[in-house]
Amino acid sequence: MSLSALQQIPADVANLADFEAHARACMSEQAFAYLNGGAADEQVLRANRAAWDAIKLWPRVLRDLSGGHTRITLLGREWPQPVALAPIAYQRLAHPDGELASAYAAAAQGAGLILSAQASMPMQGVAQAMLSEADRGPLWFQLYWRDDRDFMRELLQRIEAAGFEALVLTVDAPVHGARDRERRAGFKLPDDIRAVNLGGLKKPLDLAPGQSAMFDGLMPRAAKWAEIDWLRQHSRLPLLLKGVAHPEDAREAQRRGVAGLIVSNHGGRTLDALPTTAELLPMLRATMGEDFPLLVDGGIRRGTDVLKAIALGANAVLLGRPYVHALATAGALGVAHALRLLRDELEIAMALCGCKQLSEAGPHLLWQTRL
Repeated sequence: MSLSALQQIPADVANLADFEAHARACMSEQAFAYLNGGAADEQVLRANRAAWDAIKLWPRVLRDLSGGHTRITLLGREWPQPVALAPIAYQRLAHPDGELASAYAAAAQGAGLILSAQASMPMQGVAQAMLSEADRGPLWFQLYWRDDRDFMRELLQRIEAAGFEALVLTVDAPVHGARDRERRAGFKLPDDIRAVNLGGLKKPLDLAPGQSAMFDGLMPRAAKWAEIDWLRQHSRLPLLLKGVAHPEDAREAQRRGVAGLIVSNHGGRTLDALPTTAELLPMLRATMGEDFPLLVDGGIRRGTDVLKAIALGANAVLLGRPYVHALATAGALGVAHALRLLRDELEIAMALCGCKQLSEAGPHLLWQTRL
């Protein structure tokens, strides 16, 4: 697979937020509503961003920072920077090159990539784009559970054969949230865009009169703890769970051998009455101990946000909507530029806070209001 001709970065783009207006101009109203909207009144969508803004850094000065870097080690491999592209579905809604463009950009910038199960480009081509770069970040595959074990077994085999290095099961979205903005826009997938890696059709609901489509149809098919055990038994890849919010669920995941958690409220797209990820992160770090892998997403826009997340206990962060805005604006070059901007801002924040490497970032780097 090849990419479209390179596009230009607009001259007025100085940070990740600047891509949004350009993305809106490049996309249909329906596609923008789908990719950018949240659930219900979008309170969580707004609160995620506000929570990072509310955290203040407390810098140290006059330190020797020569030899500093943004590298981390997670799940047995080195990451050039603590950033991965979050799994976002149907990226061809934003740009014809879709997930392939995102993969080339991530590989070029040393960022990780988590490919959505609902990707609109074949997983093999996306994996090849990442694997061809020696200094790339990690390559993971995100799953939604489908109540068809034969299908899931075959999917796991394809994921491993393509070269993916870990599985990420999304557990906080067994059903769609009530996404009003998307419904008002009348969003429907175009005929030429589909989840190309998910062959076949889901089984139709078989309901008796008076039964609930939700509680008698959809929820019996949703993943439960037994499915976590099944996935670990049928794949050699480490398994992370995305969307665990409660400490008891986090402890249960750890007991069952899960390799890590992604602290997420689905970018505000599922339940519009959740804590922000910046609030959840330190609680889950305290629950899981200092060595258990934790990543976080939701509202990350600045390099200072990345440093704040590391200081609160994250090992790495996921970047979501901003890279889709960059993709819509300028394809692979746009995503690469967004990642470079974020890394540059992270290095600036580290330097100005007296932080030579990210292992030095902790709660002491954050200002706490004193009486």
